[in-house]
Amino acid sequence: MLSAITWDVDPVIFEVFGRGIRWYGLLFALGLLILGPMVEERIWKREHLPVEWMNSLYIYVVIGTVVGARLGHVLFYNPSYYLANPAEILKIWEGGLASHGGSIGVILAVWLYSKRVTKKSVLWALDRLAVPTGLAAALIRLGNLMNSEIFGRPTDAPWGFIFPRASEFTGYAERGLTIPACHPTQIYEALAYLLIFAFCCYLYWCRDAARRYSGLIVGYFLIGVFGSRFFIESIKNVQEAWEQQLVASWGMNMGQLLSIPFVLGGLVLVIQAYRHPLEPKADSSPAPAKP
Repeated sequence: MLSAITWDVDPVIFEVFGRGIRWYGLLFALGLLILGPMVEERIWKREHLPVEWMNSLYIYVVIGTVVGARLGHVLFYNPSYYLANPAEILKIWEGGLASHGGSIGVILAVWLYSKRVTKKSVLWALDRLAVPTGLAAALIRLGNLMNSEIFGRPTDAPWGFIFPRASEFTGYAERGLTIPACHPTQIYEALAYLLIFAFCCYLYWCRDAARRYSGLIVGYFLIGVFGSRFFIESIKNVQEAWEQQLVASWGMNMGQLLSIPFVLGGLVLVIQAYRHPLEPKADSSPAPAKP
């Protein structure tokens, strides 16, 4: 049997001009700015799509992700504080990004991108964008692990993590209190998102789903990501104290409530995709070769 794992990792890698460079920021950038675009570039090359389209998509997605994630945190988790201190909204480097808000931001950004750049349906772009997004999401959750944040409730499981750097346990050592081992829900989510990434890759490259169905890949993506999020949230600590009342009244925290519309939307997209497969055009070129 394994004993509990003590996770005492410094979230700051090093400092530059007095400002810490954190693992979270590095992993966030690795997923959003490097690995995600690398996978997307393979998709673009496979379908012989204009490079200009991808360059524009990159800009829209980065802005939509950051702005949406920040505003999501502001509006969903602590609106009263930020309405009283609006200047704090801009301080993204101090933390406070909500994945549900980021998802909404990306969807709106891709809708605008589709209207202004490709002139194709928003599902056309979302199906192709969903493929690498699971990988980026997994890296962000590993960033949360490095920050010792967003973890689960105490557990007796042998893989439980002790987080001595977590703000929730500040002062425990000085008072002689034992820090409990908790569910490492960051790892649970990262593993779930990696599986979703693999499944989306299978749909795109092995089943050619983006060309055969409209909305199928992004539909499965939404079901997988937010369905797993819904269940993992049930063993998480709430992010804000007021969520305790929400759990007492509804039996769900904010993360679970926000996940439900995404799961339902994904189900609708999958059903619609199978009911109305795309008709191959008479002059369409053969499916591009697999990489």
